[in-house]
Amino acid sequence: MTESLPDDVADVLDLVLNTDDPVHVALRRQVPQLSVQSRCTCGCGTAYFELNTDEVKPASTGPGTFVAADVQLFTETGERPGEVLVFAQGGYLSWLEICSWSDDLEVNLAAARRWLQPPS
Repeated sequence: MTESLPDDVADVLDLVLNTDDPVHVALRRQVPQLSVQSRCTCGCGTAYFELNTDEVKPASTGPGTFVAADVQLFTETGERPGEVLVFAQGGYLSWLEICSWSDDLEVNLAAARRWLQPPS
């Protein structure tokens, strides 16, 4: 079952794909055509994407799987409970993974979204 791209997934992609990196810029152009194909069942928020590759150009990442973004999460108190990874395959966004390194803090998409926000 495919669902449209939820706001939380779109927000996290926006926060981790920076506008100064040409590969990230090319991947950001794919986001409007992206949808969620499936999600991890553990509740972490990891999302696997579906993309109509006829509608967008690939980023220059090469033919294999590429870690396009790897961003550590920092809590308000400076703890590092996990990270967000964005994967591309053949230059196309493939999945967003939320990784936990903590037994004490719940690391999921909602927490990642909060911890990635710049301080106000």
